[in-house]
Amino acid sequence: MAVTALRGLVRKELRGAFLGVRNMASEVEVPKYQYETLKVTTEAKHVLHVEINRPEKRNAMNKSFWSEMVLCFRAISDDPDCRVVVISGAGKMFTSGIDLMDLGSDFIQPRDTDTARTAWELRRKISTYQESFSVIEKCPKPVIAAVHGGCIGGGVDLISACDIRYCTQDAWFQVKEVDIGLAADVGTLQRLPRIIGSMSLVNELALTARKMMANEAESSGLVSRVFPDKSALLLAAFDLASEIASKSPVAVQGTKVNLVYSQSHSVQESLDYMVCWNMSMLQTDDVLKSAQALLEKKSVKDVTFSKL
Repeated sequence: MAVTALRGLVRKELRGAFLGVRNMASEVEVPKYQYETLKVTTEAKHVLHVEINRPEKRNAMNKSFWSEMVLCFRAISDDPDCRVVVISGAGKMFTSGIDLMDLGSDFIQPRDTDTARTAWELRRKISTYQESFSVIEKCPKPVIAAVHGGCIGGGVDLISACDIRYCTQDAWFQVKEVDIGLAADVGTLQRLPRIIGSMSLVNELALTARKMMANEAESSGLVSRVFPDKSALLLAAFDLASEIASKSPVAVQGTKVNLVYSQSHSVQESLDYMVCWNMSMLQTDDVLKSAQALLEKKSVKDVTFSKL
């Protein structure tokens, strides 16, 4: 028992040390991505790390966060140097969700305001907040969520818009909105049923606001892998991102765009869309480069693909 515990401790320390060395060697802040609530760095070739960076506030989502998410991911969508994104949270948890102290006044309307005009104003605001996470889904670059600690309220909305989700053993997820008197309105109720296989479980989580722990998140399909700690989580997320980034960006981005399209369209509509997509994309040189590498028994990682 003692030997096993010691080995586990040594492995943990080595992972932490390795991540520290890797960060010193590869983490570089990107000048064009300067934000108040987000820290954007390059972790590997063609890989960006977007970190929610309000650790002193448990990464609560204030007004700046909601607008900066849109600015950040629209810029990433058009950045030819970026092929994959990893999003995580600084400090002790992924995010505590909406910053009620900062955003509460946004939804308090004067009582003497015309009801219809109040409704239109709230409609505009809610739609604006929805775009802060829909922009992740619209981004053609794959986005990997790396969750540690709590992922509460708006955090579940955020990761539901991501393409791949990893977490730590101490991670937990909570659709918190019903406890503060509202229905989740920025993506969870629309995306979570597509991710988790059981509608009964989705209903239970959304109607009770109970916590879902990491093992249940994995078994239900919310996350695909669970790691012992944050160091191991980030190493795995960056390794996965690097692997995806080594492949043809034409193929990778085309795959994401078509997967997203198929979620809200019939099989036949999606097949028709794929025909229109690949009648152009199959003309890329990337197909010939990849095929040549396979014929020569080389790794696709050795192929140089042009920026997209």
